[in-house]
Amino acid sequence: MTLARLNALTASLLNSKLDAVILNPGPTLTYLTGVQFHLMERPVVLFIVPGKDPVLVLPELELPKVDLFPYKVQAIAYGENPSEWDDAFRKAAQALGVDGKRIGVEPRQLRLHEFNYAKSAAPESEFPDASQVLSCLRLKKDKAEVDAMRRAVKIAQDALEAVIPLIKIGMTERELAGELMIQLFKHGSDAELPFSPIVSGGPNAANPHASPSERKLQVGDLLVVDWGAAYGGYISDLTRTFAVGEVDAECQKIHKIVQEANAAGRAVGKAGIPCAAVDIAARTVIEKSGYGKYFNHRTGHGIGMEAHEDPYMRGDNLQLLEVGMAYTVEPGIYLTERNGVRVEDNMLITESGAESLSDMPREIRVVG
Repeated sequence: MTLARLNALTASLLNSKLDAVILNPGPTLTYLTGVQFHLMERPVVLFIVPGKDPVLVLPELELPKVDLFPYKVQAIAYGENPSEWDDAFRKAAQALGVDGKRIGVEPRQLRLHEFNYAKSAAPESEFPDASQVLSCLRLKKDKAEVDAMRRAVKIAQDALEAVIPLIKIGMTERELAGELMIQLFKHGSDAELPFSPIVSGGPNAANPHASPSERKLQVGDLLVVDWGAAYGGYISDLTRTFAVGEVDAECQKIHKIVQEANAAGRAVGKAGIPCAAVDIAARTVIEKSGYGKYFNHRTGHGIGMEAHEDPYMRGDNLQLLEVGMAYTVEPGIYLTERNGVRVEDNMLITESGAESLSDMPREIRVVG
């Protein structure tokens, strides 16, 4: 499988204006090799050139991982003395003859740390953005990827269901987030979660990316929980909004509107329509209700090995959905300093339309 992925990348490079790509530890490197490295002070970089065996620069202590590669790779290892590291990168550049070539990079992933070593090794090279070539590789999920995402969704849903009976008035957002993380691991999530859970109540729920605080849950709060699990390197990203005790009529109203917007966004998805259509479908429901100005972000984003990846559900994105693409539908209404609502599901484009991988109840549920 990973060899096929490498072949797909090299074929894309031959049809692009790039002569090579370099990758450091992250989702794309793992996707292409099946091997995980982590970011640290010792640089790890894989050089890929069509028609040649990849070259991997890595510290000596990571050499055993080379045996895990599913295809031949030339390893150039260095010791603990940083003064030797430049030489390892020069050997890699010379082995592949990339100096003076166009070497693609991932701007959101490659650090200045690794870039400086690569630039020093190939001073005559250009380093253009290779995001388009690389993101296209991971756009459409195969069965094994979808199976892992389904498992990540189930783990997340089961974990939150286990936490719901524990939610009490007076509990802090931080305490609830801690309980949720414990349950995520108990139910089988990978050790590295896709993101830290968002647990926000009342005024904090009006901040889409709030961090759990010491604020205590109070009667009348809307409680937003945005959480996810990881399984086999693939993630889920879900949101549900609860009522803490009895909430006022407007809170009930905006929850119903967001629930309807979520349903509209889920229903419209199918192969061949632009991503913009998903955003427009959900946003129209909220705008017609008079709350359009309180929905201040895109309707969704792609998911897979990362919590945010292509494709993006924006009103201006004309990229067409294709079978195998996975994304979120997560409309919201945020009333500043008062309350907020978001309902988020994980979707997969199939031959017959769009399937929701998540099925946890979306209607407002009372907790506390």
